[in-house]
Amino acid sequence: MNKVILIGRLARDPEMRTTMSGANVTRFTLAVSRPFQDQNGERGADFINCVAWRKQAENIAKYCIKGSQVAIEGRIQTGSYDAQDGSKRYTTDIICDNCTFLGSKNNDGFTNPNSNSHSNFNESGTSIPTSDISEDPFKDFGEEIALSDDDLPF
Repeated sequence: MNKVILIGRLARDPEMRTTMSGANVTRFTLAVSRPFQDQNGERGADFINCVAWRKQAENIAKYCIKGSQVAIEGRIQTGSYDAQDGSKRYTTDIICDNCTFLGSKNNDGFTNPNSNSHSNFNESGTSIPTSDISEDPFKDFGEEIALSDDDLPF
């Protein structure tokens, strides 16, 4: 079974393109905090490449920006290609089947915890009904990490 569920923040604005056949594809990098702390008591993050297709790709490109918090469900896909310098490059991406928009940063750079703007979209782009939760289901998941442009590896 190849199934991945991730919750994180977009490390940069998503990039949408259209294939020759007319299908939309959006690539984005998700910063996911690690469940443990280092020697200094700080949590690290993994930067995971994600790909969404068709209507879901349009929705992510339209509604998400750098810092937006999303939950994605999908699968791992590996591949390879020959680089211009002749070397072989290997890729690992998460192909998104479902994406839930959990929140975005406001003008001050902080997430509004009272925002009820949760939206779910499946691969076909249709909205998935969500229930309003009064208590944060991820309160025991770990501390939120704040990322600045200096923290990103690109």
